[in-house]
Amino acid sequence: MHISKTLFALLLSTFFLCYIPFAAEAQDSETYRITTTDGSVYIGVLISESDESVTIRTKSVGEITINKSNIAKMTQLNGDRLREDGYWHENPLSTRYLFAPSAHGLKKGAGYYQNTWIFLNNVNYGVTNNFSIGAGTVPVFLFGASYFPFWIMPKISIPVSGDQFHLSVGALIGGVIGEDSGGGGLLYGTGTLGDTDRNLTIGLGYAYGEGEISSTPVINLSGMIRTGRNFFLISENYFIRDSGIYGITSFGLRWAPENFSVDFALVRPLEELGTFIGVPWLGVTIPFGK
Repeated sequence: MHISKTLFALLLSTFFLCYIPFAAEAQDSETYRITTTDGSVYIGVLISESDESVTIRTKSVGEITINKSNIAKMTQLNGDRLREDGYWHENPLSTRYLFAPSAHGLKKGAGYYQNTWIFLNNVNYGVTNNFSIGAGTVPVFLFGASYFPFWIMPKISIPVSGDQFHLSVGALIGGVIGEDSGGGGLLYGTGTLGDTDRNLTIGLGYAYGEGEISSTPVINLSGMIRTGRNFFLISENYFIRDSGIYGITSFGLRWAPENFSVDFALVRPLEELGTFIGVPWLGVTIPFGK
């Protein structure tokens, strides 16, 4: 069993793109994003500020003075996120690919709700900058079932080299409410190279259940590249060796405006299946908190 050349090239490209910086405009002055009480947003260089007003220079309308009584929020921007096509907001879902986690951690007080094909539901929340907790379920009880599966997802994330390399350990602890089951899940560790906009993650996971832990690891190899203000390319892949190499591969697109994200992808096994292209993946994520 061989990994396809296309998949290998994709993952190799992801690795190298982690080191290619985006072209950012030089910023010699403080740049701010101002949201007014009527919902308008202005981005520009600070010209002057008084007790009553703020004056900034924008690309779209030139210099503009805004009364502070009309300002709902004023945030200083990182110059690295200013591009020729405008301001690139933070990645609203930097800690997860389609389903697999990266080693990046949620910030304290930040969280998200993720839904895949209506049935798969996850909620994650940053307790501290290094520890998050999540939970999920498939609500089969809505269809009259007397049981439903659930899982809990603790995760510890540690930055090792600034924003360019992180390590994490975590678990997926599952069970079924309404059934006599000992439960099971996955223990994992991951390393992520790159920042929140372009990165590559390698992870090892060991399944467990009925008091035993598998001796054969599941290898996860995932990558993410930001291609524009609101778009990311994502690949999430799993491999396991058991009298051969088996696994699942996926490739998709994430549309991620500032306040939500939508994932479109195709998922398929690595084995040759003739004309089979893949199973579609559709996920929606809504961030909340800080």
